[in-house]
Amino acid sequence: MILAGLDLEGREGKLPPRIGFRASARMGEGMGVTGGGQGGEERARGRRARVVPLAPGRTRGRAGTDGTKTAPRPVFRSGSRGTARSAAKTGPQSGPLSLKASSRSSVKGRPKAFAGEGDVVPNVAIVAQKGRLEYEAVLFVASFRAANPGFAGRLLVMEPQPGPLWPGDPRISSEGVRRLITEEFGAEIIPFESRHFGAAYPYGNKIEMLRALPAGEPFVFFDTDTLLLGPLAEVPFDFSRPTASMKRENTWPKIELYGPGYNAIWGSLYAKFGLDFASSLDTRFPDEYWERYLYFNAGWFFHEDPARFGALFEEYALAIRDDPPSELVCQPLDPWLDQVALPLVIHALGGGRETIPPGLLDGRISCHWRALPLLYARESDEVVETLERVAAPNRIKKVLKEYEPFRRMIYQRRGHKVRALFDRENLPRREQAIRNRIKREKLWMR
Repeated sequence: MILAGLDLEGREGKLPPRIGFRASARMGEGMGVTGGGQGGEERARGRRARVVPLAPGRTRGRAGTDGTKTAPRPVFRSGSRGTARSAAKTGPQSGPLSLKASSRSSVKGRPKAFAGEGDVVPNVAIVAQKGRLEYEAVLFVASFRAANPGFAGRLLVMEPQPGPLWPGDPRISSEGVRRLITEEFGAEIIPFESRHFGAAYPYGNKIEMLRALPAGEPFVFFDTDTLLLGPLAEVPFDFSRPTASMKRENTWPKIELYGPGYNAIWGSLYAKFGLDFASSLDTRFPDEYWERYLYFNAGWFFHEDPARFGALFEEYALAIRDDPPSELVCQPLDPWLDQVALPLVIHALGGGRETIPPGLLDGRISCHWRALPLLYARESDEVVETLERVAAPNRIKKVLKEYEPFRRMIYQRRGHKVRALFDRENLPRREQAIRNRIKREKLWMR
């Protein structure tokens, strides 16, 4: 299953708050932590938008010629050269792309990498909720359908439900957004319960939504602020060897002048969970240099079973939050908790760095853009063209204009003013420098 969740923070390159989980104004912005919202009671074109709960352990098979269901096909591996060749032959779809898609495509129309014997069709999902994230979700599903017109899996939008950990209703509030997601793009809205994080740590959505995914089916998670540029069939996933995005900066831990250092901090976490620390190290880099230690951006990750992955992710994150090793006493865990736990989960499940070829996700196939000003400042012409193409149809434009930053950046072309400030061949090394320049010009909005 491929999931897309939303990067709620724009975390890379920002100075985080100190330890603790107090909800801040930045956290609450666009996150549905205040106010009500029509949520699941919205009606779209005279009928309710589809909200489809998944029973735990449910699996999906193929319909046989006799009407019975066969077992799901086994996982495809990155080591299978035949799969990689068939995916490469598929190539990008030529000709105009239709943004409208049904919830299911026929087997005949699948990209080859998802249709061959021994392959499995992964599902795709995102986390969306009231505010900015629901509009980012529209861009994600629109770009996904445009780049994957023959995709036969499920496109899932994971939605947190009201409860004691949310002061308001966190569900998608725009009727137009619900209608586009479910009717125009054939996605399913799947509710999930917030048991541990909620408004105090909304990045925990990507941990808690894993419980609501079909157990035993491969998944890939994406943050919602992602555009799909090419077919996922060209990514040779090995779901038994999880990995995550390497598009990250040196954001955690924050090394204090008198220690402890990287070895002590990361080593204490591996020891806490009984994991082998030495085998996680990238020995190409020197001792106490940050890239030596397993660290990911949580903008995408995948595994063969969301139940196993989610249970471990939840266990590790809660243990780090509630009972951190003494070496973490000076370390901020908000907003970095998910990215602290994620490498431990991936290592425990037999994964590691780059178990898929580099340059596909966070490259030719997908772009984690994070904030529209950053997209216009640093991404390629192809990414900008994709954004503006999928946002152009009137039925999509009408909905996206409800959100002021999208209206101003995309449709009033402030994004192009941001783009004119930077030379893509000579960008500042640190993201924070890009942010600061945009803010000085009073063009930052998210």
